[in-house]
Amino acid sequence: MSRPQGYAAVVASAIGFATLALFGRWAAADGVNTNSLLFLRFGTAAVVMFAICFARRERLPRARALWPLIGMGAIGYVGQATCYLTALQYASAGLVALLLYLYPVLVAVLSVLFLRDRFTWPRVLALALALAGVALTAGPVTGEWRGVALALGAAAIYSVYIIVGDRVLAAVSPWMSSAVIFASAGAMSGVLMLFGGVTLPATTGGWGAMAGIVVLATLGPVSLFLLGVSRIGATNAALVSTLEPIVTTLLAAWAFNESLSALTLLGGALILLATVVVVLGRDRSAPPTASVV
Repeated sequence: MSRPQGYAAVVASAIGFATLALFGRWAAADGVNTNSLLFLRFGTAAVVMFAICFARRERLPRARALWPLIGMGAIGYVGQATCYLTALQYASAGLVALLLYLYPVLVAVLSVLFLRDRFTWPRVLALALALAGVALTAGPVTGEWRGVALALGAAAIYSVYIIVGDRVLAAVSPWMSSAVIFASAGAMSGVLMLFGGVTLPATTGGWGAMAGIVVLATLGPVSLFLLGVSRIGATNAALVSTLEPIVTTLLAAWAFNESLSALTLLGGALILLATVVVVLGRDRSAPPTASVV
Protein backbone atom coordinates (compact mmCIF):
# COMPACT_ATOMS: atom_id res chain seq x y z
CA MET A 1 0.00 0.00 0.00
CA SER A 2 1.36 3.43 -0.98
CA ARG A 3 1.26 6.48 1.29
CA PRO A 4 -1.58 8.11 -0.71
CA GLN A 5 -3.53 4.88 -0.33
CA GLY A 6 -2.79 4.96 3.39
CA TYR A 7 -4.25 8.45 3.70
CA ALA A 8 -7.26 7.37 1.61
CA ALA A 9 -7.82 4.42 3.95
CA VAL A 10 -7.88 6.66 7.03
CA VAL A 11 -10.24 9.13 5.32
CA ALA A 12 -12.57 6.22 4.48
CA SER A 13 -12.24 5.05 8.10
CA ALA A 14 -13.32 8.46 9.42
CA ILE A 15 -16.32 8.47 7.11
CA GLY A 16 -17.25 4.98 8.31
CA PHE A 17 -17.07 5.89 11.99
CA ALA A 18 -19.14 9.00 11.28
CA THR A 19 -22.08 6.86 10.14
CA LEU A 20 -22.57 5.48 13.68
CA ALA A 21 -24.65 8.51 14.67
CA LEU A 22 -27.01 7.95 11.75
CA PHE A 23 -27.38 4.18 12.10
CA GLY A 24 -27.66 4.53 15.88
CA ARG A 25 -30.53 6.99 15.55
CA TRP A 26 -32.31 4.75 13.04
CA ALA A 27 -31.88 1.65 15.22
CA ALA A 28 -33.17 3.51 18.28
CA ALA A 29 -36.17 4.71 16.28
CA ASP A 30 -36.92 1.05 15.51
CA GLY A 31 -37.09 0.28 19.22
CA VAL A 32 -33.57 -1.06 19.89
CA ASN A 33 -32.30 0.01 23.29
CA THR A 34 -28.68 0.97 23.87
CA ASN A 35 -27.53 -2.26 25.54
CA SER A 36 -29.12 -4.46 22.89
CA LEU A 37 -27.52 -2.35 20.17
CA LEU A 38 -24.09 -2.59 21.78
CA PHE A 39 -24.42 -6.35 22.29
CA LEU A 40 -25.26 -6.92 18.63
CA ARG A 41 -22.55 -4.51 17.50
CA PHE A 42 -19.65 -5.74 19.59
CA GLY A 43 -20.66 -9.41 19.68
CA THR A 44 -20.82 -9.67 15.91
CA ALA A 45 -17.64 -7.63 15.46
CA ALA A 46 -15.81 -9.89 17.93
CA VAL A 47 -16.73 -13.04 16.00
CA VAL A 48 -15.42 -11.55 12.75
CA MET A 49 -12.25 -10.17 14.36
CA PHE A 50 -11.41 -13.46 16.07
CA ALA A 51 -11.87 -15.20 12.70
CA ILE A 52 -9.29 -12.80 11.25
CA CYS A 53 -6.91 -13.53 14.15
CA PHE A 54 -7.40 -17.26 13.62
CA ALA A 55 -6.56 -16.88 9.94
CA ARG A 56 -3.43 -14.93 10.94
CA ARG A 57 -2.57 -17.67 13.49
CA GLU A 58 -2.48 -15.23 16.38
CA ARG A 59 -2.84 -16.41 19.97
CA LEU A 60 -4.53 -14.81 22.93
CA PRO A 61 -2.20 -12.49 24.86
CA ARG A 62 -0.87 -13.49 28.25
CA ALA A 63 -2.84 -12.63 31.38
CA ARG A 64 -0.72 -9.54 32.07
CA ALA A 65 -2.00 -7.96 28.85
CA LEU A 66 -5.29 -9.85 28.58
CA TRP A 67 -6.97 -8.49 31.71
CA PRO A 68 -6.32 -4.81 30.90
CA LEU A 69 -7.75 -5.42 27.41
CA ILE A 70 -10.85 -7.00 28.93
CA GLY A 71 -11.25 -4.00 31.23
CA MET A 72 -10.82 -1.62 28.30
CA GLY A 73 -13.67 -3.35 26.49
CA ALA A 74 -16.05 -4.16 29.34
CA ILE A 75 -15.70 -0.84 31.15
CA GLY A 76 -14.08 1.69 28.84
CA TYR A 77 -15.61 0.88 25.46
CA VAL A 78 -19.08 0.08 26.84
CA GLY A 79 -19.10 3.20 29.01
CA GLN A 80 -17.96 5.45 26.18
CA ALA A 81 -20.35 3.98 23.63
CA THR A 82 -23.27 4.13 26.07
CA CYS A 83 -22.62 7.81 26.78
CA TYR A 84 -22.22 8.57 23.07
CA LEU A 85 -25.37 6.79 21.91
CA THR A 86 -27.46 8.13 24.81
CA ALA A 87 -26.23 11.67 24.15
CA LEU A 88 -27.73 11.43 20.66
CA GLN A 89 -31.17 11.36 22.30
CA TYR A 90 -30.65 14.79 23.87
CA ALA A 91 -28.38 16.69 21.46
CA SER A 92 -27.72 16.86 17.75
CA ALA A 93 -25.41 14.30 16.18
CA GLY A 94 -23.07 17.05 15.01
CA LEU A 95 -22.72 18.56 18.47
CA VAL A 96 -22.11 15.17 20.10
CA ALA A 97 -19.41 14.34 17.57
CA LEU A 98 -17.69 17.70 18.04
CA LEU A 99 -17.64 17.39 21.83
CA LEU A 100 -16.32 13.84 21.61
CA TYR A 101 -13.25 15.17 19.83
CA LEU A 102 -12.11 16.88 23.00
CA TYR A 103 -10.45 13.57 23.86
CA PRO A 104 -6.97 14.34 22.41
CA VAL A 105 -6.73 17.38 24.68
CA LEU A 106 -7.91 15.38 27.70
CA VAL A 107 -5.34 12.70 26.86
CA ALA A 108 -2.63 15.36 26.87
CA VAL A 109 -3.71 16.50 30.35
CA LEU A 110 -3.92 12.94 31.72
CA SER A 111 -0.50 12.15 30.25
CA VAL A 112 0.99 14.97 32.30
CA LEU A 113 -0.77 13.79 35.46
CA PHE A 114 -0.17 10.04 35.22
CA LEU A 115 2.49 9.28 32.59
CA ARG A 116 5.11 11.80 33.68
CA ASP A 117 4.64 13.75 30.50
CA ARG A 118 5.01 17.51 30.53
CA PHE A 119 2.95 20.47 29.47
CA THR A 120 4.30 22.28 26.44
CA TRP A 121 3.15 25.54 24.95
CA PRO A 122 1.29 23.75 22.12
CA ARG A 123 -0.63 21.73 24.71
CA VAL A 124 -1.46 24.83 26.75
CA LEU A 125 -2.70 26.49 23.56
CA ALA A 126 -4.74 23.40 22.67
CA LEU A 127 -6.35 23.32 26.13
CA ALA A 128 -7.33 26.99 25.86
CA LEU A 129 -8.79 26.46 22.39
CA ALA A 130 -10.70 23.38 23.52
CA LEU A 131 -12.20 25.08 26.57
CA ALA A 132 -13.28 28.01 24.42
CA GLY A 133 -14.79 25.57 21.94
CA VAL A 134 -16.76 23.76 24.63
CA ALA A 135 -18.06 27.06 25.99
CA LEU A 136 -19.41 27.94 22.55
CA THR A 137 -20.80 24.51 21.60
CA ALA A 138 -22.45 23.94 24.98
CA GLY A 139 -24.73 26.97 24.68
CA PRO A 140 -28.41 26.60 25.61
CA VAL A 141 -29.59 26.55 21.99
CA THR A 142 -27.51 23.57 20.87
CA GLY A 143 -29.18 20.80 22.84
CA GLU A 144 -30.23 19.69 26.30
CA TRP A 145 -27.62 19.85 29.03
CA ARG A 146 -27.86 16.08 29.43
CA GLY A 147 -26.70 15.58 25.86
CA VAL A 148 -23.74 17.90 26.37
CA ALA A 149 -22.81 16.21 29.67
CA LEU A 150 -23.03 12.72 28.18
CA ALA A 151 -20.94 13.71 25.15
CA LEU A 152 -18.28 15.18 27.45
CA GLY A 153 -18.48 11.99 29.53
CA ALA A 154 -17.82 9.92 26.40
CA ALA A 155 -14.73 12.03 25.66
CA ALA A 156 -13.48 11.66 29.25
CA ILE A 157 -13.99 7.88 29.34
CA TYR A 158 -12.24 7.42 26.01
CA SER A 159 -9.33 9.52 27.24
CA VAL A 160 -8.84 7.17 30.21
CA TYR A 161 -9.22 4.23 27.80
CA ILE A 162 -6.30 5.53 25.74
CA ILE A 163 -4.11 6.18 28.77
CA VAL A 164 -4.67 2.63 30.03
CA GLY A 165 -4.08 1.17 26.60
CA ASP A 166 -0.95 3.20 25.92
CA ARG A 167 1.29 0.45 27.28
CA VAL A 168 -0.94 -2.58 26.65
CA LEU A 169 -1.56 -2.02 22.94
CA ALA A 170 2.17 -1.75 22.29
CA ALA A 171 2.62 -5.40 23.30
CA VAL A 172 -0.39 -6.94 21.48
CA SER A 173 -1.24 -6.91 17.79
CA PRO A 174 -4.00 -4.44 16.89
CA TRP A 175 -6.11 -7.28 15.43
CA MET A 176 -6.01 -9.39 18.60
CA SER A 177 -6.43 -6.39 20.90
CA SER A 178 -9.50 -5.31 18.91
CA ALA A 179 -10.92 -8.85 19.08
CA VAL A 180 -10.53 -9.08 22.87
CA ILE A 181 -11.88 -5.57 23.42
CA PHE A 182 -14.90 -6.25 21.17
CA ALA A 183 -15.58 -9.59 22.89
CA SER A 184 -15.41 -8.17 26.42
CA ALA A 185 -17.54 -5.18 25.39
CA GLY A 186 -20.09 -7.54 23.85
CA ALA A 187 -20.15 -9.72 26.98
CA MET A 188 -20.67 -6.72 29.29
CA SER A 189 -23.36 -5.32 27.01
CA GLY A 190 -25.05 -8.74 27.03
CA VAL A 191 -25.17 -8.77 30.84
CA LEU A 192 -26.58 -5.24 30.94
CA MET A 193 -29.07 -6.19 28.23
CA LEU A 194 -30.40 -9.09 30.32
CA PHE A 195 -31.04 -6.74 33.25
CA GLY A 196 -32.39 -3.85 31.18
CA GLY A 197 -34.42 -5.85 28.70
CA VAL A 198 -33.80 -7.27 25.24
CA THR A 199 -35.18 -5.20 22.37
CA LEU A 200 -34.25 -6.44 18.93
CA PRO A 201 -35.02 -4.55 15.71
CA ALA A 202 -38.70 -4.81 14.80
CA THR A 203 -38.42 -4.20 11.06
CA THR A 204 -36.09 -4.94 8.18
CA GLY A 205 -35.07 -1.30 8.32
CA GLY A 206 -33.94 -1.74 11.92
CA TRP A 207 -31.92 -4.83 11.05
CA GLY A 208 -30.44 -2.91 8.14
CA ALA A 209 -29.36 -0.17 10.56
CA MET A 210 -27.72 -2.79 12.78
CA ALA A 211 -25.92 -4.27 9.78
CA GLY A 212 -24.68 -0.79 8.93
CA ILE A 213 -23.40 -0.32 12.50
CA VAL A 214 -21.47 -3.59 12.43
CA VAL A 215 -20.07 -3.39 8.90
CA LEU A 216 -19.82 0.31 8.03
CA ALA A 217 -19.35 1.86 11.50
CA THR A 218 -17.24 -0.82 13.22
CA LEU A 219 -15.46 -3.53 11.22
CA GLY A 220 -14.84 -1.50 8.06
CA PRO A 221 -13.39 1.61 9.71
CA VAL A 222 -11.35 -0.35 12.27
CA SER A 223 -9.71 -2.39 9.50
CA LEU A 224 -9.13 0.65 7.29
CA PHE A 225 -7.68 2.64 10.19
CA LEU A 226 -5.25 -0.14 11.07
CA LEU A 227 -4.16 -0.43 7.44
CA GLY A 228 -3.71 3.33 7.19
CA VAL A 229 -1.70 3.54 10.41
CA SER A 230 0.66 0.86 9.12
CA ARG A 231 1.51 3.10 6.16
CA ILE A 232 1.32 6.71 7.37
CA GLY A 233 1.87 6.33 11.12
CA ALA A 234 -0.33 6.92 14.15
CA THR A 235 0.18 10.69 14.36
CA ASN A 236 -0.79 11.39 10.76
CA ALA A 237 -3.69 8.94 11.01
CA ALA A 238 -5.01 10.64 14.15
CA LEU A 239 -4.80 14.02 12.44
CA VAL A 240 -6.71 12.83 9.37
CA SER A 241 -9.31 11.22 11.66
CA THR A 242 -10.41 14.66 12.85
CA LEU A 243 -12.52 14.63 9.69
CA GLU A 244 -14.95 12.35 11.53
CA PRO A 245 -17.01 14.98 13.43
CA ILE A 246 -17.17 17.16 10.32
CA VAL A 247 -18.54 14.25 8.29
CA THR A 248 -20.97 13.40 11.10
CA THR A 249 -22.28 16.96 11.08
CA LEU A 250 -22.75 16.93 7.31
CA LEU A 251 -24.44 13.52 7.34
CA ALA A 252 -26.75 14.56 10.19
CA ALA A 253 -27.70 17.74 8.34
CA TRP A 254 -28.59 15.61 5.31
CA ALA A 255 -30.38 12.78 7.12
CA PHE A 256 -32.10 14.58 10.00
CA ASN A 257 -32.24 18.18 8.75
CA GLU A 258 -30.11 19.22 11.71
CA SER A 259 -28.82 22.74 11.79
CA LEU A 260 -26.04 24.18 13.93
CA SER A 261 -25.70 27.80 14.94
CA ALA A 262 -22.76 29.91 13.88
CA LEU A 263 -21.44 29.85 17.47
CA THR A 264 -21.65 26.05 17.58
CA LEU A 265 -19.77 25.78 14.28
CA LEU A 266 -17.14 28.20 15.59
CA GLY A 267 -16.84 26.19 18.80
CA GLY A 268 -16.47 22.99 16.82
CA ALA A 269 -13.76 24.58 14.69
CA LEU A 270 -11.86 25.55 17.87
CA ILE A 271 -12.14 21.99 19.22
CA LEU A 272 -10.84 20.55 15.96
CA LEU A 273 -8.03 23.12 15.92
CA ALA A 274 -7.11 22.09 19.47
CA THR A 275 -7.03 18.47 18.30
CA VAL A 276 -4.71 19.39 15.42
CA VAL A 277 -2.36 21.24 17.79
CA VAL A 278 -2.23 18.27 20.18
CA VAL A 279 -1.70 15.70 17.43
CA LEU A 280 1.06 17.70 15.76
CA GLY A 281 2.80 18.02 19.11
CA ARG A 282 2.68 14.31 19.93
CA ASP A 283 5.65 12.00 19.84
CA ARG A 284 5.67 10.30 16.44
CA SER A 285 6.75 7.08 18.08
CA ALA A 286 3.50 6.87 20.07
CA PRO A 287 1.63 3.63 19.53
CA PRO A 288 -1.56 3.69 17.47
CA THR A 289 -4.90 3.44 19.19
CA ALA A 290 -8.11 2.17 17.71
CA SER A 291 -10.69 4.81 16.91
CA VAL A 292 -13.34 5.70 19.58
CA VAL A 293 -16.78 4.65 18.55
